Parts: sequence; C-alpha cells; structure tokens
Amino acid sequence: MNRICDVCQPSAGPSFTDKQGQSLAFIDAYTRLNRRPPAEADMQRHFRVTPPSVHQMVLTLERAGLIRRQPGLARSIEVLVSPESLPILCPLQPVKSSVQRN
Repeated sequence: MNRICDVCQPSAGPSFTDKQGQSLAFIDAYTRLNRRPPAEADMQRHFRVTPPSVHQMVLTLERAGLIRRQPGLARSIEVLVSPESLPILCPLQPVKSSVQRN
C-alpha cells in the first residue's frame, strides 16, 4: 500500500491519505460484497499487516470522522464517506521476500 496508482485516486471529495482511502474502499467493498462490515482480522489479512496496524488505522479513520463504530458491537464499522468519493480499491502487489528462491 505504499505506492498507489493514479487510477486509484479519488477525483474530488473528502481529504484522506492514500492508505486511508484504500482502507475505506476495502471496508466499503467488503460490506457490499458480504452484506456486513469487515472485522479487523479481515482487514489484516487483506492488507497483510499486523493487528495493531489495523487497529490504529481504524482509530485514525474514526477520529477523522470517516467511519463510525458502535462500542462493544463486533463488525460495526460504517463508512461515512460517499461511495463516489472513494478511490478504486487497488490490487496489492505480491509480498517481496528477502529469501532467494531457486
């Protein structure tokens, strides 16, 4: 998620970083596809990051007013940004390994 292609950028709308935009786009897409919001573990698997990283992103999105959660209720993330303002969810690049493969 370090480098985001130009196609994945929203044209106009709320201000958020590339990483936040991808998180919002994932939450929106997951919710539409599965008819329920993702758990933080779902986000962790998709973005290939640690649980604390996902939790911090969720807290950051909530503080910025981009999502809302209901305390004590699992899978309660609601995106407060209109779908038209969200970037396209870009595919992740393969994980690079420092191990040489033969």
